[in-house]
Amino acid sequence: MSKLSPSVGPLDHSQGAIDAPVTLVEYSDFECPYCGAMHGVITAVQHAMGENLRFVFRHFPLTEMHAHALHAAQFSEAAAAVGKFWEAHTMLYENQRSLGDQSLAQYAAELGLPPHSLTAAFSGRYDERIQSDFASGIRSGVHGTPTLFINGHLYGGEHDARSLLEALRDAAKR
Repeated sequence: MSKLSPSVGPLDHSQGAIDAPVTLVEYSDFECPYCGAMHGVITAVQHAMGENLRFVFRHFPLTEMHAHALHAAQFSEAAAAVGKFWEAHTMLYENQRSLGDQSLAQYAAELGLPPHSLTAAFSGRYDERIQSDFASGIRSGVHGTPTLFINGHLYGGEHDARSLLEALRDAAKR
């Protein structure tokens, strides 16, 4: 069984209490259609688990398959720099078919990002962060997206809300 490496830390994008009994980590690509579907599943399990779940997002852009994945990740990091990562995260998944640079510029304006922030992001300002997430995925045994870890262990079950919720609740009992 693959283990998460490194474990969740203070630099990770996370929602929920640090001391929640269950931590769900997702390696994801904003342009991946399976990740788009998983976004809805994770939203549902977050609602069902409430304060018992901490959710962590890590970048794993599959740039050879998805032409807009890297710029989408860079955009999300530009939003994170002004405290709006989760708003950008949701916006990207809800508009997954429109991730070209013009669309990302429109989303940046909607989020109130400074005009220069997207240019800086696309110039590589956040690439080290994105690459660090990607490298941690490789070390953790990630081969594609979405890949999930529950309390540091690779989740190999079905990617539907019922199955994931069952696994999360089992983990909370341990």
